[in-house]
Amino acid sequence: MAKLAFSTNAYTRFELPEAIRRIADHGYDGVELLADTPHAFFPEFDDDDRAAVQRALDETGISVSNVNANTARGYYDDAPPSSFFDPTLITADEEDRRWRIDYTKSAIDFAAAVGSPAVCVATGRPLPGTMPEEAREYLHDSLAEITAHAESAGVRVGIEFEPELLVECTEEVLTLIDEVDSDALGVNFDAGHAAVYGEDPAESIRQCAGHITGLHLEDIVGGRRGKHYHRIPGEGDIDFAAIFDALNDIGYDGFATLELYTYPDAPDEAAERSYAALERYVD
Repeated sequence: MAKLAFSTNAYTRFELPEAIRRIADHGYDGVELLADTPHAFFPEFDDDDRAAVQRALDETGISVSNVNANTARGYYDDAPPSSFFDPTLITADEEDRRWRIDYTKSAIDFAAAVGSPAVCVATGRPLPGTMPEEAREYLHDSLAEITAHAESAGVRVGIEFEPELLVECTEEVLTLIDEVDSDALGVNFDAGHAAVYGEDPAESIRQCAGHITGLHLEDIVGGRRGKHYHRIPGEGDIDFAAIFDALNDIGYDGFATLELYTYPDAPDEAAERSYAALERYVD
């Protein structure tokens, strides 16, 4: 049976140790750590920061469900408030791509240090001038190095697919996993992303059986083909009962992480209401 976790990317107005403590106070078994500013952006995340995170984990007894390395806004001095993924594993600029590979390896090392079973990363979008076929070659090269590092660290890497990215649906992520052929590579399954693409999230979960490194949960207004805006469960049209039935059917006993970065003004409310909406499925 799955266990509930909550991502610190809703708590970007709090320091990471405080975010961990607040999430634990709401009864969650796990916490996902944001590997980006203002939390664990590795070029600025020193030994004192790591020690403070470990103290918060030790004091609360909460487990780390995942290290979320999807974004790297800290790379830019003037990053906009919207989520974006550059530099990515498919960036044509060799120096930028090298930086992203090394950053993902740092996320893997951090995951190993805090006992996280997995890291998630998105492919990003092919930028103008980079054909999808070329971007896919960059992705394979990047993942060859990253998965080798993950295998040695005992951490899995979950590709998080999303509409409009190079890897944007269940079929594409499963094809990628088959092509890369590493036990360390799987899918960080985001139910809302599957729904927005037009898939049935429960059926997609069944298709991904054996490959799921972790899950992101959020509600979506409109359900399948709905608008991509993360909402508290119960505020949209996602069938969470069907999702948890599918997880039980495939024997998934890892974490299902609420990802509600859309609630920076009220993260405690989002965490509390989400737990109340979903706890029936994990009791």
